Amino acid sequence: MSEVKKAIIIGAGPAGVAAAIRLTKHNNISCTVYELRPVPTTLGGAIGIPSNGLRLFDRLGLYKTLSTKGSESSDVRIHFAQGGGVVEAESVPKEVREKTGHSFMRVKRVDLMDVLLGTASEMNIPIHFGKKMVDITEDENTKSITVTFSDGTTDTADLLLGCDGIHSAVRTQYVDPPCQPEYSGISGTCVIFSTSAISAEKFESLQAINVCFTTEGAFALVPCTAAGDEIFFVFSRKLPIPESGDTKDGWEEHRKKEVESFKNMLLDGVLQSVRGKWGEVLTQAVNSTNSVSFYPIFRLPLGGKWFHGRCLLMGDAAHAMQPHAGQGVSMALEDVFLLSRLLKNKDSSLTEVFEKFEHVRRPRINRIYETAARNGERRKQTSPWALWAKEWIMWAGILAMKAVGRQQTLISDPEDLVYDIDAVDI
Repeated sequence: MSEVKKAIIIGAGPAGVAAAIRLTKHNNISCTVYELRPVPTTLGGAIGIPSNGLRLFDRLGLYKTLSTKGSESSDVRIHFAQGGGVVEAESVPKEVREKTGHSFMRVKRVDLMDVLLGTASEMNIPIHFGKKMVDITEDENTKSITVTFSDGTTDTADLLLGCDGIHSAVRTQYVDPPCQPEYSGISGTCVIFSTSAISAEKFESLQAINVCFTTEGAFALVPCTAAGDEIFFVFSRKLPIPESGDTKDGWEEHRKKEVESFKNMLLDGVLQSVRGKWGEVLTQAVNSTNSVSFYPIFRLPLGGKWFHGRCLLMGDAAHAMQPHAGQGVSMALEDVFLLSRLLKNKDSSLTEVFEKFEHVRRPRINRIYETAARNGERRKQTSPWALWAKEWIMWAGILAMKAVGRQQTLISDPEDLVYDIDAVDI
């Protein structure tokens, strides 16, 4: 094939900017990134990155800086709402940490993007905001692809990457228009609050991944800064799709009436069933809230097209899944690294590169997608008796795993956490 010398990337989120950095460094491809939004988005709360993703950030040269921003830990505490007890597990087992050199990080999306965008700026990678794509055309004679924007400007390259998220314009306008997002049935409500709002004696209890299942859904409280002074607090549950707000991307609510309504729903309803000191911690966290972010969780159905002509979808644009396996950003990074490897083979056409990409990635994506969906089912409403039974089954399962020398992980199978895209046979 003719060598890929220039790539256009649509989407300046983690997938798009990481792709620009990797292809520039490793493949000597000139990349230009275009983003629909006028400025980097502040929506997104805090992002989880397990060991398989952190290893790739390390290879990208960003882990050291990222570690000064986020909180990395494998300690998980599962709190039993009914009995007030607690059992400890791990998000990343010891053997995985030893093999990969990494654990699990929770970092604010805005901090992750600061690291990515700062690196791209240092590398002089052009990133243009406020650019709405309206057309894509290919020229077989010149073996090029051209993108037209709403302001009348155009850009032409050898390769186009659609990294513009679950509601991708590249997918809906060019690669696979019939493939549309579907509501998972689960919505998340999240807050990032300062530990200064929590009494000193309860501060230490928050320096781990804390999870609690209730009759209405599930809570998670996770440190999201290196100092542990800010906590990502999310309550996810099954709900009909919300009728208000921006159901496409989620929305942040500052109005006192809506925030107080959220507080009352938790304090007078859900938290009434959470006993012991953990209930007191959750109550303090809720009372400290002055703004709330709402996220109806969408996903893409499996089996959609990922490429067309000289254009490839990556990350959520291709395979958006529920966040309940904590692998969204890591899946995007794996896409980026695999594409970078495949483009090193100058004897393959772009079609062959894309076909190999899909052959390698489909089984992996399907596996993680299904894990996330199963984990999401834990958020469904249940009766007090069913919750009691689930808590005891979970407690017994964790103790049984420990007895045979295995660690029970909260979100992913250990083999998924040690997976190395650079070691896959291509």
